[in-house]
Amino acid sequence: MNLIKSTGLLFAAALIMASCNKPGDTVATTDAQEVAEASGSTLSIDPSTSKIDWRGYKPTGQHFGYIPLTDGEIVVEGNELKGARFVFDITGLKIQDMEETSESYPKLWGHLQSPDFFDAANHPQAVFELTSVEPFVAGTIQDKEEFKTDNTPKSDSEVAPENPTHWVSGNLTMRGTTKNIKFPAQVSISNGTVAAKAGFNINRTDWGLAYNDESNAVDKAKDQFIYNTVSIGFDIKTN
Repeated sequence: MNLIKSTGLLFAAALIMASCNKPGDTVATTDAQEVAEASGSTLSIDPSTSKIDWRGYKPTGQHFGYIPLTDGEIVVEGNELKGARFVFDITGLKIQDMEETSESYPKLWGHLQSPDFFDAANHPQAVFELTSVEPFVAGTIQDKEEFKTDNTPKSDSEVAPENPTHWVSGNLTMRGTTKNIKFPAQVSISNGTVAAKAGFNINRTDWGLAYNDESNAVDKAKDQFIYNTVSIGFDIKTN
């Protein structure tokens, strides 16, 4: 009888957890998914106005910047987003919280390009390919708990765009690793042009960027770690 009661309680708890974390409300990273062949009108990306923003966190500070987009296209059919592929130049990464002429800039830039992070010599590009799109239903984006310091990473709800219109899923390839990510986006399709903005967090270690990750309890106690959470922002416009 006690076993039956315990099993019932566990089952009920699982249902409650599932209802509080509906897939549509949560930014998620999963295994790579198949990219469907999209049909419709193909629009080229405007590299001069499109980029991917990044922000990294550590207890003693933050760094932020952008990675330029070098190539990409979006496929639309009427007012529906059907496909997309973006290519970003890791070697063109910019750091915006310090002057390029400063002594610290080349040191940090070189470290980010090294095998400790992007390993840009072997993996100079990052690629995003759309796998699915669904309407965004008004509600609360589920945020995860973070280790508290003076520079705790921004939550998913903080970095998400205002008034998202869609949940977007796509394969992101960095450092030779491909993972599928799902995030809220604001997508506007009008007069043959597309503008899309998105903001979300990723766990950098999912792509092998594991330098000073926060799993070490000793480093955590001494604030000598880098948060695994990195905030990402897409700002994409077609010609």
